[in-house]
This record gives sequence, C-alpha cells and structure tokens, in this order.
Amino acid sequence: MIDGDSLAHRAYHGLPAIEGAGGRPINALVGFANMLLALHEAERPRAVLACWDTLTVPTYRHRELPVYQAHRPAFDAEIVEQLGRLPALVDAFGFANASGGGYEADDFLAAAASRESAAGGTTLIVTSDRDAYQLATAAVTILAPQTGGRPPARIGPAEVVERYGVTPEQVADFIALRGDPSDGIAGARGIGAKTAAVLLSQFGTLDGVIENRRALTARQAESLADPLLPLYRWVATMDTDAPVELPGDAALDHERAAAHAEQIGAGGLAARLRARRPGSG
Repeated sequence: MIDGDSLAHRAYHGLPAIEGAGGRPINALVGFANMLLALHEAERPRAVLACWDTLTVPTYRHRELPVYQAHRPAFDAEIVEQLGRLPALVDAFGFANASGGGYEADDFLAAAASRESAAGGTTLIVTSDRDAYQLATAAVTILAPQTGGRPPARIGPAEVVERYGVTPEQVADFIALRGDPSDGIAGARGIGAKTAAVLLSQFGTLDGVIENRRALTARQAESLADPLLPLYRWVATMDTDAPVELPGDAALDHERAAAHAEQIGAGGLAARLRARRPGSG
C-alpha cells in the first residue's frame, strides 16, 4: 500500500523539472513511476493500493481542529497539477487507487491494512510519514524510503520502540503529548519527545498520564490539564473505518504502463517498462 501523496512529493523534489507532452511537467510522474516499479520488483506484492489525500475538501480533522495543517506552505502549482494525474498512472500500471472527500491517505492506509490483517494477510505500507508507525504490527510493516539509493527501512513494532521509545499503540498518545507543528498539533506545553515517551512508559496512555499529572512537576501538571490533549490524540489517530475496498490480485501491466508513459511524454520510462516485461529477455 502506497501513501501516494508522500511518494509524489518525494518524487517531485527528487528530480529536476521534466517537460512532457504538451509542455506539461512530469518530474513527479516519472519519479513516482520509477519508485513504484522498483518497489514492485523488490517486494512482489499480490496487489498494490495507492491512497491519496483530497486537496479540495476539508477532512473531519479540519472541522474539529481548525488550525490543523493551517500553517503548511502552499504546494507548487507544478506538483498540484501532477497530483491530479497520478491516479491515472497507477491505474495504467494495473493497480488500485483509494481517495474520498473528508478523509486523508492515512485513513485509507489504516483501513485497508486493518482489513487485510483481519483476512489473514500481510501488508507493506510505503510512506515517509512517521505517524504511520501507529499501524505497525506483526502483519503490517512500514517501508520508509531512504536517501542515497538505499533500500527502504523496514519498520515493525520493535523498530517503533527503538525510534520513538513507545509502542505502535502509543504513537497517537505520543503525538498528542509531544505535538506536531506541521499539523498544527500544539501538544502539551514544555513536554518534548523524550519526556512524552517516559510518561507513556510509566502510565501507559494519554489518559493515564493526565490522571496522574499531580504526581509530576507543577509545570507538567499544568500542561497536562490542557483540555485539547484528547482532541490532539483523536486528530493524530488514523481511521481504520474509512471507506475502502481491498484490491484483488493484480500483476503489473508493463505494456499498458509503457503506453501511458508514452502518452505523457516519458519515453525513457516507457522503454524501462518494456525492458522489464516478462519474457523480454
């Protein structure tokens, strides 16, 4: 499962401007396709689902916390234009997409992974977003892209504890305490990542930390009295009930993907796809 927006931004910033058919930019399209092809060849999944944010419709998070993501810089027009074209590229590869008003890509990833696990399957989630660490289980692994041509880091429950000092089940509580400025989550004033991890190791959950705040310093107790902390946790929690269907088994359609690459003016990508067709030598 692919966090489409996460990989699209990584692709856009990882390649210089490329002009495709009709003079339209295609660097995000080409970079995304290259990553998708490499991931598919390395992992050989039974199916691929790309999940997308909705740029034009506020989510339930924005309605409940108006400052949510309010201070993020505006996207370049070139990537916005390409984001709208990426689902068609995924479809040409023979894979599935998930998006819908009121939800984020994270929610579709969470819901689909939950349903795959319930069906007895395993899931790889490709994303640079560490909020997704809350989804790690014995059956769900996060693949975090790395720089320098290195393969993605594989993040399971043990790696979440190693990196954050909390379990996957505690990640949303951790974010609520520590805060996340990029999302407009203020967190508990004066409580950083290390203190948040220590408090959760002591008291288990955000509720437990709040209930025991009088056992802490006066400054911490004051911060933990913030009535918005439970809302921050709710905003940071991915929705496993988001409306999404698991895709059926699907092989990569090299020829259809190559034809689509030619259509958008990415001849080099088309050649790479055809060179990797089964039986192409």
